[in-house]
Amino acid sequence: MSIKSVMTCGLEPIEQVLMPFQEFFQSKSTGGIILIISAMIALIWANSPWAASYVALWETKFTVGYGQFLLSKPLLLWVNDGLMAVFFFVVGLEIKREFMVGELSSRSQAVLPIVAAFGGMVIPAVIYSVINIGHESIHGWGVPMATDIAFALGILALLGDRVPYQLKIFLTAVAIVDDIGAVLVIALFYTSHISAWMLAAAAVLLAVAYVGNRMGIRAPGFYAALGCLVWLAVLKSGVHSTVAGVLMAFVIPARTRCDSEGFLFNANRILDQYKSSVRPGTSVLTNSTMHSALLSMQYMTVRAQTPLQRLEHALHPMVDYFIMPVFALANAGVILGGDFGQLMTSPVTVGTALGLVLGKPLGIVLSAWGIVKLSGGWPGGMSVRHFIGAGLLGGIGFTMSLFIAALAFEGNPALLNSAKTAILGASTLAGVMGYLVLRSLPVPAGMSK
Repeated sequence: MSIKSVMTCGLEPIEQVLMPFQEFFQSKSTGGIILIISAMIALIWANSPWAASYVALWETKFTVGYGQFLLSKPLLLWVNDGLMAVFFFVVGLEIKREFMVGELSSRSQAVLPIVAAFGGMVIPAVIYSVINIGHESIHGWGVPMATDIAFALGILALLGDRVPYQLKIFLTAVAIVDDIGAVLVIALFYTSHISAWMLAAAAVLLAVAYVGNRMGIRAPGFYAALGCLVWLAVLKSGVHSTVAGVLMAFVIPARTRCDSEGFLFNANRILDQYKSSVRPGTSVLTNSTMHSALLSMQYMTVRAQTPLQRLEHALHPMVDYFIMPVFALANAGVILGGDFGQLMTSPVTVGTALGLVLGKPLGIVLSAWGIVKLSGGWPGGMSVRHFIGAGLLGGIGFTMSLFIAALAFEGNPALLNSAKTAILGASTLAGVMGYLVLRSLPVPAGMSK
């Protein structure tokens, strides 16, 4: 619901002042803009006379716990292991919703984005591996596989009605499948050691959450407490802790306690009660019946929603406007000094850049083309040029690519710096090219320029 749709209740002066800011933060492109600003700040800071303070900040130890039960990590790892677990939790909620009622809920809907996403993951990994074979950097083959959905959809939002709605749905579904692939890659290939006991503890905790779901427990606190314990168990198991976020999302209830007919019946009854209790000169403060009706309506609206929807809605702003910008600030500080020529010709730089700018669109377009040939035509009146533009936007790796690079090249600053340089440069190039390709296409029939 837009802010302007609730004007009938009036606005306080402070709300009138804040309205433009609220509308800005509701825009789909806002998260991408803030992410870019955070990355630019990190890049400038890491190459400024105050670069030492940038490094020192993220190496600062932060300790949580009491007595013998302490967890002490550098601030950078709290961001990458802790905050990003919340990011992956929201990703998991989106994945679950898409499989239940979204673009991945039926075989016919899911085939095109799944196959396109698979091609968009495999070909970049192959390109990177061919260039880096025989080098220690081969371990980073997962870096160019990822797509940053926030940036990609942000650019589509800037294009407005020039982009068919079906293409936005396609790219969203591709990014969701891409996220599934990234989670599997992290869990299977970027895990150093495994503690079976800790994994068993995590499995037991997840089972408790699942049983709570089936028993009808919907309190966010119950799942938050179990989620923290699952995160700690997965962290201690050796599997990357962000996987806990996705697993926890799958046990969040996605059922309502009140169907649409029941909600309408009860809502109308409550409104009638509220209407009949209104008296001249009274307010909610003085009329207990009005207040009771409002509380009943609030209770009914909660029952008519699913915990999955409520959590996704509540956490998205925190992820878009805090977690991802902080992640970019902590991880995008590429040091551009030294031998620039050697940096740009490094196998890591070349493999990552070609994987994102060439491999991503090539994999997505070729895979989609194969499905289209079998099905008989491009969906929704779109052409191959639409899919080329979407494929280029899929080459914006940024957040996920930086995250995988940090795992792949942990303990090797030189290789990590090369990967970050390639990710930032290639993601920018892919985003600009994707925007220009889609901007050059004719406006769909019935849409205004």
